[in-house]
Amino acid sequence: MTYDAQSALLSAALSAAERGWHVFPLHAGRKSPALHGERSCPRNGDCAAGHRKWERRATIDPDRIRAAWSQRLFNVGIATGPSGLLVVDLDTLKPTDKKGTPDGVTAFAALCERAGQPVPVTRTVRTAGGGLHLYFTAPPGARLHSTAGRLAKKIDTRGCGGYVVAPGSKTPHGPYTVEDDAPVAELPEWLHDALTAPQEAVRASIPVAPVRNATRCAAVALERESAGVAARREVGRRNEELLRAVIRVGRYVARGDIDRGAVETAFQEAGESAGLTAAECRATIRSALAYSLRTVRPRVTT
Repeated sequence: MTYDAQSALLSAALSAAERGWHVFPLHAGRKSPALHGERSCPRNGDCAAGHRKWERRATIDPDRIRAAWSQRLFNVGIATGPSGLLVVDLDTLKPTDKKGTPDGVTAFAALCERAGQPVPVTRTVRTAGGGLHLYFTAPPGARLHSTAGRLAKKIDTRGCGGYVVAPGSKTPHGPYTVEDDAPVAELPEWLHDALTAPQEAVRASIPVAPVRNATRCAAVALERESAGVAARREVGRRNEELLRAVIRVGRYVARGDIDRGAVETAFQEAGESAGLTAAECRATIRSALAYSLRTVRPRVTT
């Protein structure tokens, strides 16, 4: 926790703000927001009129940034929506991925080839995990929400309701560094069309594979509820919808009608599709399932 490290992260936050990108503190060495949550909100300052989440508190004000990053060591988050950005996240393979699965870079190159377009040249950041963040400016007036796997497996996007970790930040897996300092390109029209094209019955396929051993009633409930979460686009209501939906399905988990892992997987993907961050989804899903397991009586068999 050296002064040099703190100074470097302050510089990274100010550099992003100079580009017009709204920044907010992340926990040191981590990717999660360091701002207080709803339950711990003091209801003063920025939150005097009600709790304000990290997206609304992200700022380009250099004085506020200096005040925050002078307190202690923070990583830097960029709120993509207020910044007018759409960031394409090309993920790496994990040990659990099936052999032959293409990584995000390969999948994105194939996507470009199918569209008859070159791979765009734009500002590119290497993530701590070895993936890539491709920065684009969103079309004026467009509200492009974050997606998970919509374009292809291993390709996510971060837009309204999402954020990315800025270069200069570090995690135990490594630093975030600028791979290509090219100017930020406008989002290609073909990519915009791919992100806004209508989809079949909102993620109806999400629970199919993992719920093979569930009862029919539980499988239908998971399909219906996860689709409802994925369809929710109203900022401020998505997390509430996710919480309620998981509680409704949680009773089937408590009664042994469906595997907990299948429920967590389906709602994680649905929540991220609606624009929630991965961390927000995990925390809400855990809380909702804990409530269900605590309050629902297991089915008694004789």
